[in-house]
Amino acid sequence: MKYDVSYLTTEAVSLLKSLIAIPSISREETQAADYLQNYIEAEGMTTGRKGNNIWCLSPMFDLKKPTILLNSHIDTVKPVNGWRKAPFTPREENGKLYGLGSNDAGASVVTLLQVFLQLCRTEQSYNLIYLASCEEEVSGKDGIESVLKGLPPISFAIVGEPTEMQPAIAEKGLMVLDVTATGKAGHAARNEGDNAIYKVLDDIAWFRDYRFKKESPLLGPVKMSVTVINAGTQHNVVPDRCTFVVDVRSNELYSNEELFAEIQKHISCKAEARSFRLNSSRIEDNHPFVQKAIKLGRSPFGSPTLSDQALMPFPSVKIGPGRSSRSHTADEYVMLKEMEEAIGLYLELLDGLSL
Repeated sequence: MKYDVSYLTTEAVSLLKSLIAIPSISREETQAADYLQNYIEAEGMTTGRKGNNIWCLSPMFDLKKPTILLNSHIDTVKPVNGWRKAPFTPREENGKLYGLGSNDAGASVVTLLQVFLQLCRTEQSYNLIYLASCEEEVSGKDGIESVLKGLPPISFAIVGEPTEMQPAIAEKGLMVLDVTATGKAGHAARNEGDNAIYKVLDDIAWFRDYRFKKESPLLGPVKMSVTVINAGTQHNVVPDRCTFVVDVRSNELYSNEELFAEIQKHISCKAEARSFRLNSSRIEDNHPFVQKAIKLGRSPFGSPTLSDQALMPFPSVKIGPGRSSRSHTADEYVMLKEMEEAIGLYLELLDGLSL
């Protein structure tokens, strides 16, 4: 079937401009969710909603068919310093659309929606669910995680994130550790106390130097970074407490629980994981969607950045318009031609796909 990609792009760009103009920082997405829900219902579709998550099932939904989820997120980070343009004023200039969330991930939200509205009105061998989720940027529990269990069973998901329309078939996971050493306070001028800072030095060096054995061909090694450290109250008091934070980026060869168990064998300080839920993900190369993408000239890769894929207990691919390096930057933008390419490629990948 032929689709009017130019018209669909015009519709997507118009919707994205409207969404940019509505601040939707994580946990403050209500107005953007309202707008998007009204837009979808004006297209004649029935929506579901939980919190600020909006979803829609294809009208001819048949539980005997496999189901594909089309997902992206409506929330954004806060504007960083350095914006020269107004972050909530959409501005089209030299083929670029500027605005907070334009690249991450507004362009995916609106292009996937246009694709959904087209394909769900055609006869396919699968069902479609469109889901615009919230709290992705903070991995919030009121985001996609709160919705998935209430949806029909899902066989496969496309997660819209800026990947230059290359398919990320693996994604690193995340585990954040809070590590604490306890000593005894004393006067720094006398030989008193038990300095908690000295107790963390060996452990910090271990996090810097240790290498987990299993490396992924797509994602490389597990990466650990000490990113925050806090201790002391004033120069003449030996600190009785020192804490530091470790950012652990896992590959698909380890669960976060496995990594935590190994870490505890090597350090002397007390470590606590904030969560084990954001595991690495991987889809097999022979999945029909991946194979179709390769035939269309796409290059599968492993992504170092986290998305809602980490919370999906089914196969998924991260693919969307824009470039990851523009995310969370001042004067964020997406190219209009990237949005047009995305709609055309999504349609080509999905129309007639057999799972």
